[in-house]
Amino acid sequence: MASHFIAFADGRFEGEGLSFRCALGQGGVKPAADKREGDGASPLGRWPVRRVFFRPDRGAAPETDLPAIALRPTDGWCDDAGAPDYYNRLVTLPCRVSHERLWREDGLYDLFVELGYNDDPPEPGKGSAIFLHIARAGYLPTEGCVALAEADLRAVLGRLGTGSVIEIRA
Repeated sequence: MASHFIAFADGRFEGEGLSFRCALGQGGVKPAADKREGDGASPLGRWPVRRVFFRPDRGAAPETDLPAIALRPTDGWCDDAGAPDYYNRLVTLPCRVSHERLWREDGLYDLFVELGYNDDPPEPGKGSAIFLHIARAGYLPTEGCVALAEADLRAVLGRLGTGSVIEIRA
């Protein structure tokens, strides 16, 4: 089931007959060619959905046609541009290179979708860990991801499958 959703820079998320509020990067949106690690920007473009991750201690696996992976406390995501063998990939902690911990206390990654940005193959320094995840209270900006309320994210997941894309548009 291929679907297409669009996250607009003005905070709208639309597609498949659904419309929600969303948060994008604190650095705004920018062309993928200009995206850099740590700039806080969301990359403009169409990004395939890869897999969905969820914290099994905080909720059931989502209803989706995407591969669903139960997170473990030892899961992380490499953001170290100096580690090309690990960069922008799932890693197991402890890990000797810089990474983001996926098992978080703030709930943002209790449920998230890996977007196919800079992953085929990853180019070190072009940005990592661009996800569709749960929004902070008040829809505060992200570090470059797209964020939705959990109920809205679950509704979207019900329509995502192989070939689906999330587009980030100005």
